[in-house]
Amino acid sequence: MTGHSAWQALIDRLDHLQDAGQSVDFWLRDDDAVEPTAALHRLLDLTERFSVPATLAVIPAYTDERLARCVAGRRGISVAVHGWSHENHASAGEKRQELGAHRPSGAIVGELSTGYARLRMLFPAAFVPLLVPPWNRIDAGVVAELSNIGFRALSVFGPEAAGKAAALRRPELAFINTHVDVMDWRGTRGGRDHAMLVHEILRRLDEVSDGEGTVGILTHHLVHDESVWAFLSKLFEITASHPACRWRSVADLIGR
Repeated sequence: MTGHSAWQALIDRLDHLQDAGQSVDFWLRDDDAVEPTAALHRLLDLTERFSVPATLAVIPAYTDERLARCVAGRRGISVAVHGWSHENHASAGEKRQELGAHRPSGAIVGELSTGYARLRMLFPAAFVPLLVPPWNRIDAGVVAELSNIGFRALSVFGPEAAGKAAALRRPELAFINTHVDVMDWRGTRGGRDHAMLVHEILRRLDEVSDGEGTVGILTHHLVHDESVWAFLSKLFEITASHPACRWRSVADLIGR
């Protein structure tokens, strides 16, 4: 499937949903925000142009009032807690984790509590009680403590009902995942092939065809190349005004 035919397949699928009187919710999560940068401004300008709400997963240990001032003047921006310092505590040879079982849970909970309070203070209007674990990994023992801190939702990567994600479920927490990652982390470390990305969106649409769930798009503004920016522009162009699509803020999804 070529890039053009893939985009046409997405348009056709959305048209079919519209004809059936159905719609689908999209949401955008962008990780690793710390300070205003040219890349962050580019992302915010792009989402604002298409009225697409964006959730910034902010690293509490390293952010400050500069980002708060940047976000305060923007529409449709939510701020979530992205761990504490995005530091890897896993042993050599293990997948990277900050919120794993490598440290006492009390130490992790203490850091998350501090990060929660810090971001709520810095971003009083934009803050949402959502935890985004660095590298999308978190120990189940830590998840059990999240509601005591004040978190109402957790976001990792992948289908909410599958594998490890399902094992993390807690009745007091909403699970609001991302499902399509624009970055080719294991290859070029640039943007992934557009046709493949659209294929994954279509596959996710199959999973939520009954009206349950969302299509979560995952970005990392600091490492975007021109391919990523082009993909996002085209995706927003097609979806933002289509009657079968609703770009939702995570605050709405949580029900804040």
